[in-house]
Amino acid sequence: MANAIIYCRKQIKKEETKMKDTTYTKKLAYMGAGCGVVLFAVFGLLPGSFLGGVMGLNIAGILLGTPVGAGLLPRMIVAASMVVGVMVSGVMFITASATLGWLAGTVVDAVKAEKKEPATVEHK
Repeated sequence: MANAIIYCRKQIKKEETKMKDTTYTKKLAYMGAGCGVVLFAVFGLLPGSFLGGVMGLNIAGILLGTPVGAGLLPRMIVAASMVVGVMVSGVMFITASATLGWLAGTVVDAVKAEKKEPATVEHK
């Protein structure tokens, strides 16, 4: 029992001395992802659904004949491809902007890093 108490005290002391993460890489990557969501909502949602719908019309035309009818199956194909188009557009916007944010954070961390002088060794 005493060993468990000593172990718990060591763990608490270890947690208290843990250094904070002061890097900007993760913070700017999250900020970039947030900006990507906003950019996607403004610029990517409508074009993604348009391109997905056109792709769905082409797929339905290939599978069911060129003049696509108003049946249930062609509508389901077009709707599913519109959803896929929107999802691909969202993934592209969010991934690209998060990557740019991560890259900017890496540059900021490199600039803010302290310059360390090499250690000198004296020979006897």
